[in-house]
Amino acid sequence: MNSKLSKFSPRTNAIIAGTTLLVIMFAQNVTAGAVDPADKYAGDALGRATFFMFFIGYISMGAAFIFFMSERNNVAPEYRTTMTISALIVGIAAFHYYYMRGVYMDLDVVSTDYRYMDWIITVPLMALKFPSLVGKDAITDNKVLGLGFTGVCFVGAIIMIAFGYLGEIGEIDAWAGLILGGVGWAMILVATGLPFGWYDGKGVDNSKIKDELLWSANALRTFILVGWVIYPVGYLVGTGLVDAGTDGQEIMAILYNIADMINKIGFGVVAWMGAKKASAMMS
Repeated sequence: MNSKLSKFSPRTNAIIAGTTLLVIMFAQNVTAGAVDPADKYAGDALGRATFFMFFIGYISMGAAFIFFMSERNNVAPEYRTTMTISALIVGIAAFHYYYMRGVYMDLDVVSTDYRYMDWIITVPLMALKFPSLVGKDAITDNKVLGLGFTGVCFVGAIIMIAFGYLGEIGEIDAWAGLILGGVGWAMILVATGLPFGWYDGKGVDNSKIKDELLWSANALRTFILVGWVIYPVGYLVGTGLVDAGTDGQEIMAILYNIADMINKIGFGVVAWMGAKKASAMMS
């Protein structure tokens, strides 16, 4: 098998690997016993919608993984790390979504643990994608509490996820989890900045970002500022801070799934667009 794969280009190998991954997931699903959503969720429109959102989540993440890996060699070498990070984010999410869908289908519960296992890996990667796209020259030497750009983003992501998890599982007060998690989100915004000149960011020098990359950089900032707002809304419903009765967990899952698809896949797409444009200008 290795000798046969060596005859193909890296991009072809990536497509083969990603497709094989999806086929294995489907095969495991079939052997585990498929269900007919129309029967299992008869009379339960919200449960059916939740099942479909988990299903669509892992299929779309898997498809995005194949796309980003196949496009990796179509950009200049300095942007290939960005494409690799984009592929890692959606590839990791595809695995977790596969298991979250299985837990919901088999046990009729929304998994908090699998969700946060995904986020503790992918959210720091999403925050660190910014410097891989704009380049090290655009990252300043400014520090906050002794932390540079990378440190602020990484610590902010960990704070955001850790306190959100503790609040969601009831280990701390839900409001405390939301507020303290918001501090981590604010740290990332302080480091990366706000879109379209509202605020450059403590760790970013906009004047050193290439013109062809500036739109993508601002789009990433918009995702962090606006796209990530969906998560606290889901948290409010899921923890009961906003009363949704017995439907709170399903509504939270749907909101989280929508937010993940928008942010994880969208993050990668706008980074790819910027990398393609910058690569074309270089050539």
